[in-house]
Amino acid sequence: MTLDTSIEYIKGIGPEKAKLIKNVLGIATVEDFLTFYPIRYLDKNKVYTISQLQENNLDIQLKGKITHVQEIQTGKIKRLTAKFNDETGAMDLVWFQYSKWLKEQLPINREIFIFGKVNLFNKQFSMAHPEIEIEEKKESDNRLRPIYPSSEKLTKRGLNQKFFQTILRNICKEIPALIEENLPDYMMKSFKFLSRQKTYLNIHFPKNLDYFETANNRLKFEESFFFQLGFGLKKLHHKTQSFGNPFPIVGDYFTSFYNDHLPFELTNAQKRVLKEIRQDMKKPIQMNRLLQGDVGSGKTMVALLTMLIALDNGFQSCIMAPTEILAQQHYNGIKDLLNEIGINVRLLTGSTKASARKIIHEELENGSLSMLVGTHALLEDKVKFKNLGLAIIDEQHRFGVAQRAKLWAKNKIPPHILVMTATPIPRTLAMSFYSDLDVSVIDEMPVGRKPIITAHRREKDRVFVYNFCRDEIRKGRQIYFVYPLIEESETLDYKNLMEGLEHVMQSFSDYNVAMLHGKMKPDEKDTAMNYFASGQAQIMVATTVIEVGVNVPNASVMVIESAERFGLSQLHQLRGRVGRGAEQSYCILMTSDKLSAESRTRIKTMTETNDGFKISEVDMQLRGPGDILGTQQSGVVDFKRLDLVKDAAIIKNTKNVVEKILEADPLLSRAENQVIKNYYLKYYKGKNKWSKIS
Repeated sequence: MTLDTSIEYIKGIGPEKAKLIKNVLGIATVEDFLTFYPIRYLDKNKVYTISQLQENNLDIQLKGKITHVQEIQTGKIKRLTAKFNDETGAMDLVWFQYSKWLKEQLPINREIFIFGKVNLFNKQFSMAHPEIEIEEKKESDNRLRPIYPSSEKLTKRGLNQKFFQTILRNICKEIPALIEENLPDYMMKSFKFLSRQKTYLNIHFPKNLDYFETANNRLKFEESFFFQLGFGLKKLHHKTQSFGNPFPIVGDYFTSFYNDHLPFELTNAQKRVLKEIRQDMKKPIQMNRLLQGDVGSGKTMVALLTMLIALDNGFQSCIMAPTEILAQQHYNGIKDLLNEIGINVRLLTGSTKASARKIIHEELENGSLSMLVGTHALLEDKVKFKNLGLAIIDEQHRFGVAQRAKLWAKNKIPPHILVMTATPIPRTLAMSFYSDLDVSVIDEMPVGRKPIITAHRREKDRVFVYNFCRDEIRKGRQIYFVYPLIEESETLDYKNLMEGLEHVMQSFSDYNVAMLHGKMKPDEKDTAMNYFASGQAQIMVATTVIEVGVNVPNASVMVIESAERFGLSQLHQLRGRVGRGAEQSYCILMTSDKLSAESRTRIKTMTETNDGFKISEVDMQLRGPGDILGTQQSGVVDFKRLDLVKDAAIIKNTKNVVEKILEADPLLSRAENQVIKNYYLKYYKGKNKWSKIS
């Protein structure tokens, strides 16, 4: 038996069961079975009595007798019930799915042990689908009993917990021949780890809870360590092998703009980030930097100043954004700021006309176009730069790896890379999934910005909310009304939006109302946006199409309808559309009266803080890391033991360990590190290519 052996050759399985297990659980090899970890454990030495049962009892063991079995039919639904007694009382056992075989085989009036989860309903305890062991056949070991993930489909075919425990017990006997050590002696001693062989024995059949904890911590450390090692080696390779064009000059373009045309004083955070970028671009190594900054923190200004440094050094630059609205927003902002300097800036999106495209292509190739802003359209083969020196990607998690790689290939020597995101990334995610990038954070808002006041209101408060909006309009302000958009029900959402528009137009009949949604053509969107941005319309009714990129400093109120249907990150992004001017701004979260526990947490978080990083931590606890990373990358969060929310300390620790090892031994060539190198090359090399930025 080896780790690669197919499970059909394991004693007790065979081809038919192997096929079922693979289809349901994705287990195909011996190694898959070894990493098929228990989800919990039952203490086989602890036996409860019925009189000891409490509402919070989880999976427990009881000893007694089944005295009566009954089949009950309600309509077309059948269930099997049995009365279970011990010396202290009685309770019901129930099976909602069962076979004739089970009904006939239940041991009546014999001493048995039952295992399962106890439920309390109408002051009566019951246990659904208990596992049963007859006393004389009960296994007599003193270990904790592992409980594995399973399904009805498996248990119906006899592949129950006892089956999996038997298979794993047989595999564990082979562990000495299967499992090799992957951590050096100095690390084992330093962290007081169990050997890797003992770790696997004690994760499946722990001697006690202390052994389980020690084994579990070792596995978590391993997962994080080798994952971090991959990024550490990649970052090291990048720093030593990845050539880039050095930008030694800060010249007239940057200096004249900074001294004469900067519309506001930069925050200390912006200055610090610019300095970090400047230090990167001086070197003949490609910059590979992630810029994190909350909504409205001034990332675009940092991007523009970086583009001016590229221009001072004779290079072109581009910004790629995920949507036309955001690309248009970047373009308008940059063009307005550079108006008096005479720098050629153009916009390229899917809706750019053929005549304009021709000019852009020509100017890019002859070098007269210095800065290009656009969407995925920048990736087209026809788009050729004379000398692209800087590529900036906004909200990079919305782009796939292959798409980003196309942009790097637009120059013989890869351009410097600045990746920007307004979606604050939780600390543990940044440490894990972006550790091959240098990270800069803008953690300050521009001077004069007042924190947005966020309030939660229900339908009964609508009259009050509308009156408040009217007061704001009388002060000369503008209002957003945002309606949710769920892709599966586009028709229904469009209907909701149109009904909302009608309701708002009736309620605010004295004012002009604009509408914006995803089904509109680009020129229709532009017309609607300009109508609102110019101040001609006092109210904008929209879907989440305004989540990013819409910048109207005069808008002071954001009313989010059915706010419970939005995720935290989306609510935070939407709120960032107001509070962009000097006046006090407000975000009003309208919800129904009945809210789920998760919805209540989201709404409470929004009303208590404006800090995007705090919000992102709560968001990750609610949704998990896959969703935060974006659909392009959600499939990579395949840790089996490591929890990115709860195990921040382990992630930080392994990151430090990896940095120290690579600082002392960058090629892992020392004898004591060979065990790490060999294991990494065998199991991890190439595993995290998905994150490759350069």
